[in-house]
Amino acid sequence: MSAGVAATLMASVLATVDLSLVLPLQSGLGDLVFGVLLWFLEQWYWLMDWVYYFTGLEMLNPRYRFMHRAILVGLCVGVMAPLIGTFLVHRQLALIGDALAHTAFAGVAVGLFLNAVIDLGVSPYLTAVVVAMIAALFIELISEVTDAYNDVSMAIVLSTGFALGTTLISLNAGGLAVGVNQFLFGNLSTVSPQSAAILLALFAVIVGTVAVTRNQLLYVTFDETAAAVSGISVNWYNRVMVMLTAMVVVGAMQIMGVILVAAMLVVPVAGATQVSRSFSESLVVSVVLAELAVLLGIAVAYYGGATAGGVIVLVAVGIYICAVALGKVQSARGEQATPDMGSIEADSADVGTGTGDD
Repeated sequence: MSAGVAATLMASVLATVDLSLVLPLQSGLGDLVFGVLLWFLEQWYWLMDWVYYFTGLEMLNPRYRFMHRAILVGLCVGVMAPLIGTFLVHRQLALIGDALAHTAFAGVAVGLFLNAVIDLGVSPYLTAVVVAMIAALFIELISEVTDAYNDVSMAIVLSTGFALGTTLISLNAGGLAVGVNQFLFGNLSTVSPQSAAILLALFAVIVGTVAVTRNQLLYVTFDETAAAVSGISVNWYNRVMVMLTAMVVVGAMQIMGVILVAAMLVVPVAGATQVSRSFSESLVVSVVLAELAVLLGIAVAYYGGATAGGVIVLVAVGIYICAVALGKVQSARGEQATPDMGSIEADSADVGTGTGDD
């Protein structure tokens, strides 16, 4: 493609969005990245249109672009949440999702408050990302400095974040109380092109980081002491994990809402552990279960007129129950013993290969 054609294509994509809504992406490289993400979103619309013409599913009607974006966000969440949640569950940090969800709520309140008071024009999802990542670092910092257990630091950050959010809402109860409801419970119709682009950026960062640091994260997850002895910076990779969790929470918050977002980090992984015998197998199965829950949940929510987040979680729990039953049947037949939560062993070829910090 020539430079002139590429420039014309990029200009046409950028012209479809009000970039003034995204302050951090207003210049230079930010515009380019955001433009590429919006171009990808246009290709996704085309794919959904193609699927609609072949299937006739009403929720994929080209008139309902918000549903196209909701499905894209859901599919990304179905990969991101179990990808990070598998590490968290095996490290017994399942509740960190709740803590960061409540601090992400504070981040949303900060964004709405700034927009209402000084007309800043920043997306609440961007402020949620920043506040959640800062909170994630504080969880690790409190544990390291005070020697407190992880659940103590999570409880402190959770209560602080929720207190900050409710305080900001009370200071400007008019518009904020209404605007924050979609973030508390999730809403398919509010997934804008801007928030979908932010989610795609988070998806790329999360998947890329896990792909690069998988062996180190796996080593730290199953044996922190041996990882430290082998030269891995345990504290550094702990911080990486909690920051990735914060990104997942903010991304999933768009359709799940703050109240239910942590479920996608835990429930599909819990189901996968019932039928898996290795870490890698558990990871793949949890992604499959999460995608199934998201797609079925969005479809049921659309046709039934229900809240998507609640339906997705109920479907995920139903799948978990089926996985438990399948595990029991396999155990009864002698095919395998149903593993307990957290008892899945790491792949022997992986643990021990991620030595060093390079």
